[in-house]
Amino acid sequence: MSDNKVSPLKSFLAGGFGGVCLVAAGHPLDTIKVRLQTMPKPAPNQAPLYKGTFDCAKQTIMKEGFFGLYKGMAAPIVGVTPMYAVCFFGFSVGKKMQQTHPTEHLNLLQIFNAGMLAGVFTTAIMAPGERIKCLLQIQAAGGEKKYNGPIDCAKKII
Repeated sequence: MSDNKVSPLKSFLAGGFGGVCLVAAGHPLDTIKVRLQTMPKPAPNQAPLYKGTFDCAKQTIMKEGFFGLYKGMAAPIVGVTPMYAVCFFGFSVGKKMQQTHPTEHLNLLQIFNAGMLAGVFTTAIMAPGERIKCLLQIQAAGGEKKYNGPIDCAKKII
C-alpha cells in the first residue's frame, strides 16, 4: 500500500476508536449538562430540581446508579464510529484535493478548507444521533418514560 493513498479502513479504525473514547469520557458530563438545561422552572418560593452540577450528578447516581450518567450513550457510540471515520476520511480527501504532489505541505488556509470538508461530511451522521441522545437523557429527569432505548426513540421520531 502506498503511503499517499487515503486508507478508508485506517481512517475508520482510528476515528472510530477515538470517538468511542470521547463518548466514554465525556458522556456523564453531557448527561448532567442536558439535565440542568432541561430541568423544569421552579414555582415561586420553590427550590429548583438541582442546585448545580454536583447536585445533579449526586441525585442521578442516587436515583439511577452510577450508570445513570451513561443513559442514552448507545446512540452516540453508534453514530460516533462512522462519524469520526467519515471525518478523518473527509479531512484526508480535503488535504489531498489541494496538494499538487503527495509530500506538499499545506498552509493554514488549506488545512482549514480540509477541515471544513470533513465537517460537511459528518453533519448528516451527527444530527440524528444527537437528537436521540438528548431525548433519552431528559426522559428520566421528567419522570415519564416515553422511549425504551435508542431504536424505540428513533422509530417514534421518524
